[in-house]
Amino acid sequence: MFKKLGFAVLALALIAFPLAGCGGGDDDVIRIGVYEPMTGVNAAGGEMTVEGIELANELFPEILGKQIEIIVVDNKSEPQEAANAVSRLIDRDNVHAIIGSYGSSLSMAGGPVAEEAGIPVVGCSPTNPLVTLGNDYYFRVCFIDPFQGTVMANYAVNELGAKTAAIIKDVTQDYSVGLSNFFKQAFVELTGDADSIVAEINYNTGDQDFTPQLQTAKAANPDVIFAPGNYAESALLIKQAREADITVPILGGDTWEAPDFLDVGGDAVEGVVYSTHFTAQAPVTARSNEFLDAYRNKFGAEANAFAALGYDAYLVILDAIERANSHDPGDIRDALADTQIFEGATGIITLDENGDATKSAIINTVENGEFVYLTTVHP
Repeated sequence: MFKKLGFAVLALALIAFPLAGCGGGDDDVIRIGVYEPMTGVNAAGGEMTVEGIELANELFPEILGKQIEIIVVDNKSEPQEAANAVSRLIDRDNVHAIIGSYGSSLSMAGGPVAEEAGIPVVGCSPTNPLVTLGNDYYFRVCFIDPFQGTVMANYAVNELGAKTAAIIKDVTQDYSVGLSNFFKQAFVELTGDADSIVAEINYNTGDQDFTPQLQTAKAANPDVIFAPGNYAESALLIKQAREADITVPILGGDTWEAPDFLDVGGDAVEGVVYSTHFTAQAPVTARSNEFLDAYRNKFGAEANAFAALGYDAYLVILDAIERANSHDPGDIRDALADTQIFEGATGIITLDENGDATKSAIINTVENGEFVYLTTVHP
């Protein structure tokens, strides 16, 4: 039913509905928990995601004649806090479904807690394959790293003509390690050279001085550097690389799309290239335009990929509740597993046997201090 709402009706809903619901225990309320990093190193990503979830809730505030209450818990960018947040949403707030989290490590920490309680979860942007693998209650609306790593390896080889690459990864982040491994696998296959990865260099979340890593990379003389990681550390690493006269192209993944990346990196991140999930510069569905218009009206700015994924995660859950004609968590889970050809803001979403969405990837660059669309890569 909510799929058919026109924008005028949505606008009325926006005016009429207060965001906060009636609290736990009310059968007239469907409670959707959200565990995202609102503080800590991933805070910018969590905040952008929650913006999209709250916007979706304002536009689509009810289903099956019941109001939907959004309950947001800060997982503080820490795995243990992510597990605790999921426990609180289930035990304290009696949620029927959960959305989260930005960051694969955080999602992998919360996943077993939700599975044991039988509460379905829809991830917005955790791209590591292990997030959903073996967990029948975890789903996601984003592509996964085997695809993202291959996309960036293809870009390096086919668009940049790279024959060698250095990888600089954050070994404390499952996202960075996993994506690096898939990039390496694809790059070696594409070049046909088992020695084409000339250096693999590690750092840790929170590091500020990347001099040793960059000296090693410079000595290896690669054609390109692949350096997926948190936006803040990545921006600092790129800045120090340019100061060290490392001029080769530097590539990354979807976590770079945050205002903080531009703020920290400044002129140094001009020209870097990264993969992401969505861009306002290339809407892909009618719902993309609906989302973009609503986002501009609410925030006075162009939407980002993480807000779009949060928006889609909320709508995929509503679609499952509607098809199940039930808000029982088990029924929602079963309906989520059957999600096919759902039109979201970020594309058409069909969930596979692992609960993963097969989606196109966007490749962006940084130009004049802004993220600029380059191309779309289909699976």
